[in-house]
Amino acid sequence: MSAVLLLSGCTADLADRGSGGARAEAPLPQGVRDPAVPPSAAPAEPDCDPRASLRPAGALPRPGSMPPGSTMDKIRQRGRLVAGVDQNNYLFGFRDPVSGRLEGFDIDLVREVARAIFGDPERVQYVVVTQAQRLTAVNGQVDLVANSMTITCGRRELVEFSTNYLDSGQRVLVPQTSPVGSIDDLGGRRVCAAADTTSIQAIIDAPSKPVAVSAVDWTDCLVLLQQGQVDAISTTDNVLAGLAAQDPTTKIVGPRFSDEPHGLAFARGATDLVRFVNGVFDRLRADGGWMRIYNRWLGATLGRVTAPPPARYRA
Repeated sequence: MSAVLLLSGCTADLADRGSGGARAEAPLPQGVRDPAVPPSAAPAEPDCDPRASLRPAGALPRPGSMPPGSTMDKIRQRGRLVAGVDQNNYLFGFRDPVSGRLEGFDIDLVREVARAIFGDPERVQYVVVTQAQRLTAVNGQVDLVANSMTITCGRRELVEFSTNYLDSGQRVLVPQTSPVGSIDDLGGRRVCAAADTTSIQAIIDAPSKPVAVSAVDWTDCLVLLQQGQVDAISTTDNVLAGLAAQDPTTKIVGPRFSDEPHGLAFARGATDLVRFVNGVFDRLRADGGWMRIYNRWLGATLGRVTAPPPARYRA
């Protein structure tokens, strides 16, 4: 945390010069931008079907026996799958304080990919990446990124995506005592999201004209909300569910004002790995594995669903 004083803002505690006393502001988490800048990694949004991914190349090979020369075979020979993940996104990618293990919805999906390659879901090396690093980490640092990433046509110019594994949409998180009912009530007020995300852009574009504030991680946004330095957090409801579960003095309000399919990200050249993972996801949809993972992590907070999102293919 950096010892920065806020000198302005709708919830700022300014020096009380009249009474001769002064109260120092709570420090801002490192990397906070107030106001935020628009995401820099995504180009102008082209037209596409963001949910359409590459079709699996036939039946999945047996674990431990990948096609020679394929990306999966190189991973097998290395002895581990390298995955870029979050460790601050409760319910999706977080470090269990008791066991020290990474857990969550995204982590379980990564383990299923490792199981399909090695026959062992624990053959994974996890690399923690921030929201802003997700689009670049696949270029030599990791094999895939599993970090609650929204699939967009602009991002597909930079990386490949799996089929959609979770339907979501942007909403708002506020204190239980807040009168705010939706993003429409936040005009001129500070709203936090992680830097270089679609959520920041949606806040900037909101007709009510809130002030977007960016942080490095979602937990930083929660700290800002708890300290009264922002009025709300806005991102996909699955991320907000994890934040609300960590702080029961908050609530999720308003309808979804975006459509956000989620996918694993890969380097553009790793099309064989994309097809392989899509085959793994197809199997999870068919054998009930996806439902088990969803209900384990999200059923209690987002409500139970009857089926996973269907796969769409473009080739």
